[in-house]
This record gives sequence, C-alpha cells and structure tokens, in this order.
Amino acid sequence: MSNDQDNKISRRQLIINGGWFVGLIGLGGVFGWIFGNSEKRMVWQIDPNKCIQCGKCALECVISPSASKCVHAHAMCGYCKLCLGFFMPTPNELNEGAENQQCPMGAIKRTYVEDPYYEYVIDEKLCIGCAVCVKGCTAFGNGSLFMQIRHDRCINCNECAIAKSCPSQAISRVPADKPYLLKNKEQNA
Repeated sequence: MSNDQDNKISRRQLIINGGWFVGLIGLGGVFGWIFGNSEKRMVWQIDPNKCIQCGKCALECVISPSASKCVHAHAMCGYCKLCLGFFMPTPNELNEGAENQQCPMGAIKRTYVEDPYYEYVIDEKLCIGCAVCVKGCTAFGNGSLFMQIRHDRCINCNECAIAKSCPSQAISRVPADKPYLLKNKEQNA
C-alpha cells in the first residue's frame, strides 16, 4: 500500500510541477513579446522632397496596383483652372476629356468651385502610382501633388522592391508613429 501512495504523490507532484513549468513558459513568452516589441516599428515611405517622379513606384512594387499613391496637399494647392497635374502640358481643350488628362487611369477628379477655381481630388482606388501627375504638378505647378506609400496597402517587405530600384533614394524606413512625410513648402516657394 505504501508503494501506491508513493505513486499517487509522485503523480500529483508531477502534475503540480508540470503546471508550474507551463506557467513559467507562458510568462516568459509574455515578457519576450513585450520586450521584443518595445523597439520602434518602422515602415517604408517616400520622401517627397527627394522624389524625381521616375515612375518606378508603379512598376517595381510587389503589390498590384502599387502601394505608392499620389496624394494631394490641399493646403498647398492653388485650385488652378489649368492644373498641369491634371491636364497635359498642351491640352486640346480645357475639358475633362481623357485625351487632355495626364493620368492614364483617370484617377484625378476635377470639380468646378467658382471661376477660375477648380478642386482636384485623387481617387486612390484608380491610382497606380505612376507619378505622371506629380511630375506635371512639380514641373509647372506648386507641387501640391506628391507620392506616398499607403500603409493600408503596403506589406512592409524587409527589402522594399521600390526602394531598391529608386534612383534618387527617396524611399527609406520611418517610424510607424509618424509614417507620412510631407512636402517641404519652403522648397516649392
């Protein structure tokens, strides 16, 4: 009988010790997760002050269409009648006809405000990240259109394919708590 009692105590002690062991492993995992995630999370972003509108964002991104999108800084925009981010440099007419537009996808919507002002809005679902509109706005306008990587689309590759191919090295990692880089207004003045 004493042999059975020794076995029961051993089994009980084994279960208690096993519970402690599993608990300690779980606690170690929680601490590892907390301390492992304490370093800043980084995301990819385009510096609009370095971007040369080469068009590689549309071609090199592993996501189709690209995670890079044209964004519009409304505060910088002049709401021009002739926006060269929207219109070709020499449009046939000042109307919204596809033959007069810069964007090959028709992603920029133009709305009349009052003479001579128009509002321009980017439909990001249509934008493929080709930067044609950004090139026109930067060359002939005030630079209110610029490229940014949208983090709801970006899969945050370890080695961003766009960053590797960017000739101006405009794409780098930035802290996730400040993921968007704004265009420097002084540079455009």
